[in-house]
Amino acid sequence: MSARTRLLAIATCAAALCAFAGTAAAQVEDQVSVYTGENAKGYLEPLSKAIGADLTSAVWTTAYIPEEDAFHLSFETRVVGLIFGDDMRTFTATTEGGFSPETTEEVPTVIGDGDAIIVQGNGSSSFAFPGGFDVNSFTLAVPQLRIGSYKGTEAMIRYFAVNTGDVDIGDISLYGFGVHHSISQYMGPDFPMELAAGVFYQKLQVGDDLMDATAYSFGVQASRRYPAGFAIFEPYGSLAVDMFSMDVAYESDTESVDISYDTDTSVDFTVGLNLHAAFFHLNGEYSISGQNTFAFGFGLGF
Repeated sequence: MSARTRLLAIATCAAALCAFAGTAAAQVEDQVSVYTGENAKGYLEPLSKAIGADLTSAVWTTAYIPEEDAFHLSFETRVVGLIFGDDMRTFTATTEGGFSPETTEEVPTVIGDGDAIIVQGNGSSSFAFPGGFDVNSFTLAVPQLRIGSYKGTEAMIRYFAVNTGDVDIGDISLYGFGVHHSISQYMGPDFPMELAAGVFYQKLQVGDDLMDATAYSFGVQASRRYPAGFAIFEPYGSLAVDMFSMDVAYESDTESVDISYDTDTSVDFTVGLNLHAAFFHLNGEYSISGQNTFAFGFGLGF
């Protein structure tokens, strides 16, 4: 499988998985050529940052955990998005494959302008830096299940798997699990808010080794519920340390290419609001971090 095809597969499956700017998968054109080494790493870097930011956002959206040992269950969906900055639309790349003279250009990343940049070389030779998908945002929707509680502790599970039907791309899967523990239960009945701490782990895989991403989130949350008629309003805030890494591997026309993004560690501050109405729950939030994100979610549970 050529590098061009493999890189196109990465961007296409990410688009299909994450609602990459609405109908981006349908906008994929024949504009991804062979990239290796640092060029490939720079081209795909916005995708790495976007997946990392979206996976580590909207994990815990409340600090409320019943203190009593009683069964509760909530089926939820979180939709997280970000807006790409202009600085993520281009990167500095160098011509490859013995092209002469070696030329360095500011060219599109995977989310940059859709037009290729062509440079002329010796004689009648030319080199084409591929265009991107020309998108401004990235959105990831994930299902999750919260189960509790035992001694003020609950668990959360995220999972989905997609069979793409393409042997070159393979299956797409996401799974995650974590625990969430009430701190305010130790503060006494007069403590004015709920406090909790949680840790969460996630793994996103595309194919056997095409893409492998890992995310960790460690954080504390504060919230308070307010009765209002049939509904309960619950503002919340959280402070978290997030860690994300991603590896991509593919075969170019001449060599095997392995791209590893170093673990990216960031501090994430979030403010949000929940609305609880009987068994139906809504929430919205905004997170300030290395990549700012916005999110909303809904759930059914008790």
